Amino acid sequence: MSIKKSGNEFFWQARVYYEDTDAGGIVYHANYLKYMERARTEWLRLFGIEQSTLLEEGTGLVVKSMEINFLSAAYYDELLSIRSQVVELKRVSVLFEQEIYNTDKKLLLSARVRVASIDLKKMKPKAIPENILGELSRVI
Repeated sequence: MSIKKSGNEFFWQARVYYEDTDAGGIVYHANYLKYMERARTEWLRLFGIEQSTLLEEGTGLVVKSMEINFLSAAYYDELLSIRSQVVELKRVSVLFEQEIYNTDKKLLLSARVRVASIDLKKMKPKAIPENILGELSRVI
């Protein structure tokens, strides 16, 4: 998949596979969440932040809340572009704005996703590790 960074925006592309669609060839609504999750993960990876390393250190980055506007459908075999941008950074959470476009640059979905840092052993909020805060603060 293609990755592009522009200023504080990150673009990641995903192809719609048959398994992502319903019987009519339209992307099933829950699969948009997967595309956005993958885009956020790849965006962190671009900064050298691996989720597997965080997990080994006992830190989880979990979705705390999400607001989604479904504007238009995506279809089988389309190439989607997922835009991710950090719009707010707090000690324990990050607020992302994400949008999904089709190949015609038509906006299909817009979302605001708050991701929180948790201590995996205690299952309680935990400050985002300093190295991640440092990287994220540079892109706001």
